[in-house]
Amino acid sequence: MWALPLINTLGMKTGSEEKFGAGYNVLPIWKDRLSAKTLITTPNSDVLYAMGYADLGETGPLILDMPPRMQGILLDVWQRPIPGPDIDPGRVFAGDVGFFGPDGGKGGKFLILPPGYNEAVPPGYYVFRSGTKNVFIFLRAFYEDPKNLTPAVELLEKARFYPLGGEASAKPMQFPNASGVPVNMLPRSDASAFDQLKWLIDREPDSLADEGWRGMLVMIGIERGKPFEPDAATRRILDRAAETGYKTSRVIGFESKVGGFDLKLWPDRQWLNPFPSGYPFNLAWTRIPAGYRALDNRVNFFTNYYSISPGMLSMTPGVGANYFIGFADGAGAPLDGQKSYALHLPPNIPAANFWSLTLYDEANSSGLDNGQPFPSLGSRDKPRQEADGSTVLYLGPEAPEGKASNWLRTVPGKDYFVILRLYGPLEAAIDRSWKPGDIEPAR
Repeated sequence: MWALPLINTLGMKTGSEEKFGAGYNVLPIWKDRLSAKTLITTPNSDVLYAMGYADLGETGPLILDMPPRMQGILLDVWQRPIPGPDIDPGRVFAGDVGFFGPDGGKGGKFLILPPGYNEAVPPGYYVFRSGTKNVFIFLRAFYEDPKNLTPAVELLEKARFYPLGGEASAKPMQFPNASGVPVNMLPRSDASAFDQLKWLIDREPDSLADEGWRGMLVMIGIERGKPFEPDAATRRILDRAAETGYKTSRVIGFESKVGGFDLKLWPDRQWLNPFPSGYPFNLAWTRIPAGYRALDNRVNFFTNYYSISPGMLSMTPGVGANYFIGFADGAGAPLDGQKSYALHLPPNIPAANFWSLTLYDEANSSGLDNGQPFPSLGSRDKPRQEADGSTVLYLGPEAPEGKASNWLRTVPGKDYFVILRLYGPLEAAIDRSWKPGDIEPAR
């Protein structure tokens, strides 16, 4: 559980590289949107994803040459936003590139430096200094029409990665289409999680973790430069330990109060947010001002989600996104795949760009494999509105008569949860004066 952010990153990296290939020049793109075939924590089917992984220990300083009109996040292997340039008084960028980054969506060249890099940096780059050699690069492009994804795909394919000073000799970019390809990018919940940690310890400096936690790893045989070869009995113990740790994280991930802090957005609603406004933690999960690492809160996040940055948490109207997580119905009972529910969204949904509702498998937070093309439904699907301008969405195994345009299928025997996303949230979303109804059993 201490290593869950690492295991989350390494699960994505391992699954991606096994299926699509490895290297700084390999950027899988979900060109036909991301369906339930991709097993990954809480993906969004309503934007196009591209995810890359690089080892700065192999490449040295790495350049991301990014076109305009994209959104991205640069994260170290702990999924901490990589500190960026201080280009405005009092404003230091962290992780964000593109719309929320120092380029303001105009694009540009971003230079990612490995830890301890002290050489002179040439001009012309937005400089980000990573705390780890291994980095995760998450890019997104937005489309306007679900029936025409080509412009968004072409935009993502303009991204380029190459080592500093090595553009002429850089490997050609590869953009495999990840859509519809079965791939497991979830955190591993067996002994292979410990194998991944051993791989990482061998490649990262001591600053990856403090001496206490490195000592804990040594106690189970994970030490840089030494073989990690547990015998069959020990591997069985590690399998059970990883399984128990992951299941424990799932329990923590569904709590509404974590680390003494209430995640509910309204006292009379079941909706939660894993990083609400006023949360007393920074993006490294340090409690402010107490100064300790809030492990339960970090576990709560990384068992269900991945990647976070200041831009994602923006409180500026029309910028960023708002997230409403629904684990339970109005009475507090977990959502049940064999039951039918209705969700009432009041008029004037405060999203400048679009909104969507997505279903996720309770067991692993991946998209619910419900037999529909995508486990999501939103404004760009043009659901039917009520006479007062409100929207009612229906969740259940069968569509109510005449309501198929507003229905998402659920699967009997599979519990699930939902995320309501508002892209470009307006003032009514930010100050919480617009309040969605709870998910209620259908009458």
